Amino acid sequence: MKALSSVVLSLLVPLVAASAWGADYAGPLIDAHSHVSSATAIDGYVAAMKRHNVSRVVLLAVGGVQKDDAAWLAAASKKYPDRVVAGLPLPDPTAETAAAKLEEALQRTKAPVLGEIHMRQVGSRKIDRDPNDQAFGRVLDVAAKFGVPVVIHYELTDEAVAALDRALAAHRKTVVVLAHAGEGPPARVDGLLSRNSNLVVDLSGMHFQRKPALATETGPLDPTWKALIEKMPDRFLMGVDVWAPRLLEPAMLDRLFTWTRRILGQLRPDAAERVAYRNATALFRIE
Repeated sequence: MKALSSVVLSLLVPLVAASAWGADYAGPLIDAHSHVSSATAIDGYVAAMKRHNVSRVVLLAVGGVQKDDAAWLAAASKKYPDRVVAGLPLPDPTAETAAAKLEEALQRTKAPVLGEIHMRQVGSRKIDRDPNDQAFGRVLDVAAKFGVPVVIHYELTDEAVAALDRALAAHRKTVVVLAHAGEGPPARVDGLLSRNSNLVVDLSGMHFQRKPALATETGPLDPTWKALIEKMPDRFLMGVDVWAPRLLEPAMLDRLFTWTRRILGQLRPDAAERVAYRNATALFRIE
């Protein structure tokens, strides 16, 4: 009898967990933040998009790391115009000539998004740029003039939050997208969003292959992130953030997209729709 009870319990636990976490999200999906590692990487990525019903990918530059980003992104957009939304690279955002070059490029390309711009990355690259730098301020003003959101990689600390607050307050007409949720934690992001209506946050690169993660590959969505996303569902974007060749392998892409739909399924349906595609559609002017 005891053995039978154990068997019944083992069968019930997954069902209870599935009920509590919700079914996988099955609606429209836009990857609002990813990259390519070569001129041909987009082909395998688009094949994975088709397998997992992902309608668009916002392809971004990698903060000046890849010298061929502009060519790769333009080629990907030309080859797959119904799939790829190409960002405009800006390798050196604090150069004195950055704003003038950006204005010319935006007039020429009509790009719907700028970045990814690496402003603060304290790991391997040791980048720590001031978001209140005058040259970068002119970049933000040009972006506002063209109605183009600016995606920044900016890892948060209390001091970094204060600096970003000042920059956002000084450029209210510019929409800034904080990539990778600024590496968290949710309380810091909550404060920034509450104080700055021109800030949007993307959840890219917070998958099971990296830390901090929204969830393990099979576990539930972190409750503090879930609470914040559902508190402000109009301020979040979902992104996968592939770049390294190993992440662009077909089997890994399948795992990452499966994980993404599972995590979205743990949000309220209205929040999931906003994070999965509605917010990105509006922000990046996707038809």
